[in-house]
Amino acid sequence: MSMDRRKFIKLTAITGTTAALASCGSPENQIIRFIPEDDLVPGVAVWKPSICPLCASGCGVIARVVEGEAEVFRHGQPGVIRMGLVKKLEGNPADPISHGKLCPRGQAAIQVTYHPDRLAAPMKRKGPRGSGEFTEISWDDALKELLAQLDGLASAGEQASLALLMRARTGRRPGLIAQFLARFGAPAPVVFDVFGDDVLRHANELSFGHHQLPTLDLAHARYLMGFGADFLGTWNSPVAHSVAFGAMRGDRPGVKGKFVQVEPRMSSTGASADEWVAVRPGTEGVLALGLAHVIIKAGLRTAASAGRAGSIIDGWTGGLASYTPDQVEQKTGVKAAKVERLAREFAENAPACAVIGGAPLAHTNGVFQAVAVNALNALAGSVGVPGGVNFTPRPGTSSPQRALADLLGGATPKVLLIDDANPVYASPPGWRVAEAIQKIPFIASFGSFLDDTTVHADLILPDHSFLESWIDAQPESGALAAVTTVAEPAMRPLYDTRSMPDVLLDVSRRLQTPLTPALPPSFEEMLKAVAGAAPVGAAAVGGGKPSGLPGATALTIDASFDGDATQLPFHFLPYHSQALLDGSLAHLPWLQEMPDPLTSAMWSSWIEINPKTAAGLGIGDGNVVDVASAH
Repeated sequence: MSMDRRKFIKLTAITGTTAALASCGSPENQIIRFIPEDDLVPGVAVWKPSICPLCASGCGVIARVVEGEAEVFRHGQPGVIRMGLVKKLEGNPADPISHGKLCPRGQAAIQVTYHPDRLAAPMKRKGPRGSGEFTEISWDDALKELLAQLDGLASAGEQASLALLMRARTGRRPGLIAQFLARFGAPAPVVFDVFGDDVLRHANELSFGHHQLPTLDLAHARYLMGFGADFLGTWNSPVAHSVAFGAMRGDRPGVKGKFVQVEPRMSSTGASADEWVAVRPGTEGVLALGLAHVIIKAGLRTAASAGRAGSIIDGWTGGLASYTPDQVEQKTGVKAAKVERLAREFAENAPACAVIGGAPLAHTNGVFQAVAVNALNALAGSVGVPGGVNFTPRPGTSSPQRALADLLGGATPKVLLIDDANPVYASPPGWRVAEAIQKIPFIASFGSFLDDTTVHADLILPDHSFLESWIDAQPESGALAAVTTVAEPAMRPLYDTRSMPDVLLDVSRRLQTPLTPALPPSFEEMLKAVAGAAPVGAAAVGGGKPSGLPGATALTIDASFDGDATQLPFHFLPYHSQALLDGSLAHLPWLQEMPDPLTSAMWSSWIEINPKTAAGLGIGDGNVVDVASAH
């Protein structure tokens, strides 16, 4: 397929005004010039709203659309057409998340649509699983293949043997998928996100009754303390955070909020701090409780003022006697005098805000670390107030879901649908994901690229790109009010692809026993109903309320580390790349070419190590090193 497309691209370098051109008289090399589909003024740009899909932030963007000539597929045939083409993406000034700004990943999102390796039509496997050998088929044949598998499950009463694996998303698409599976009789969708934030959601539910990520009102904070969260680079909603952080630092005459970052490895966010505090991995929560101890002992706040967030921590009502500055220094490596000073600064510069995310929550004591920082915020009176930690009202669209462990640990499904998830690439080898999916009799993927997981599919039903689709977002955080954004396609599809939600809706009606009650006729109509009276591309705000408070849970205080420390003395700290995230964006050239903000490295991988430690090992810049673990 890739060779055929490259051959076609070379052929289309010969352009003209005739209805069809032939190369050397060979009929298979005809270039068809289709009738233009758009009524645009040449050279005049039109800006259309859309939503960046490359992370869960849901940033609103505007796409600059200009008339141009494109190689497309129409009626099953390749050809050339003049149409509106998106040339540039920018942040949407009217969007409450992006505020007109856009991160490097958002700028590069346009390359998803024009990528030369993007799949252009349905494909059926013709070689062994994983070989990457596929043949192009029509949509009619592809849907017949999928319907035969689903009808076969229904006829045998094995609807529960259908599974769907998807990446983490917001908006109505996950809800539609959950409804499809429930009405078919299948389990909830399996959601995979290698750097997921489920630990923080769970901790927030324990502390505050909100099973969601926080929204930080940085613009009104006077003091900010980060515990490992790369909130200006990769964590949660970095564009919204960056805009608010800029306001915190410079929008208030005479007031410049202070920022302290606590982490074992300096992140791009840490490089922006007024003060960077090195801490031993897995001890961030101990430091947070050490700060709380000082605040309570000095009488700056009472222990009771933290409410439930404090009461779920052992020793809180007694003033956290086992978290004195000297004891905290022994565990964390942070000097006792610094613990005292930071605690007083945090308590005396209200509104103050503490945030934890990323690597600290990946340790075996991740929940403890999160609830410790939550308790520090509650003690300082920083929850639900301007300049503090808030929770965006939820519009009530959450859908049931399962984790990848449920798929790997349960009965092997007979049919697996994959929606833009790539766990074979992103999971640890010990999980044996590739082996598990090899056992599944039939796999259909809606992927746009032949990635490590889609290559195992029997059938590929390529999705439109986000610029070619109706799209929506309901961000979990990033704005103080609930946000629902809906946008229509910014351009017509280039290839013979179809919107994944519309494929599901079509299948739901064409099953031998159609799903009841019937799902909406199209994803477009479903999203228009969501938007209601709000204009397309605009944000509509709504309300929500927190869930009930669960009971207390046992917390693991000390992190455990694998391997013998005498043989394996270092900590290996994986982190999100500001350009490539978990690696899922590594196919986008602009992001590969972007220098790393701290090392300036590009098109490469590297190991970061403390310079003194490196010197002791005889390691210098540019050396090639081996990294070994217990596994």
